[in-house]
Amino acid sequence: MEERRLAAVPLLRGGKLSQSEIARRLGVTPAAVHKWRCRLDEGGRRALRRASTPGRPCKLTAEQERRLFRLLDAGASAAGFDSERWTLPRVQRLIEREFSVSYHARSLSAFLRRRGWSRQQPERQDKRRDEELIRAWLAKDWPRIKKVAQAGARDHLLR
Repeated sequence: MEERRLAAVPLLRGGKLSQSEIARRLGVTPAAVHKWRCRLDEGGRRALRRASTPGRPCKLTAEQERRLFRLLDAGASAAGFDSERWTLPRVQRLIEREFSVSYHARSLSAFLRRRGWSRQQPERQDKRRDEELIRAWLAKDWPRIKKVAQAGARDHLLR
C-alpha cells in the first residue's frame, strides 16, 4: 500500500487527474485517494510512508530471531527435549535458556505465527515399524503391483 500511496504523489501534485481517475489507475477507492490528498497536504510525502508497527518492540534482536528459528528447525530433541514435539512452554524455555529473555508462553503463539512458523507435531508411527522391510517391499513388490494395476486399468478401458 505504501507503494501505491507514493505512486499517487506525482499524480495528486500534477493536478491534471481527478481523484476518481487516480483511484482507478492505482486500484483503490476514491475515498482512499481523498485521504491520501489530505495527508499529503498536511504532512507532505513523509505522511504517506508506512507507519511503524504499534506496540512494544520485540525483545529479541534480528540476529537472535534468526538463531531461534535455526534452533527450532533443528528440532526439539536437538534442543535437549525428550521428544520432537514443540510446545509453547518448551519454546519459552528455549528462549529463556539461549537468550536470557522471558516471554509469556501465550504471547509466543502470535510471535511465532507472525513470522510464519507454526508448531509441528511429528507423525505417529508404529514402534514395530521395520524401515528395512518397507524399503525392500518398495523396491521388489511395489513395481510389480503397480505394473499389474496399470495393465488392469488399460484392459478396463479397452472393454
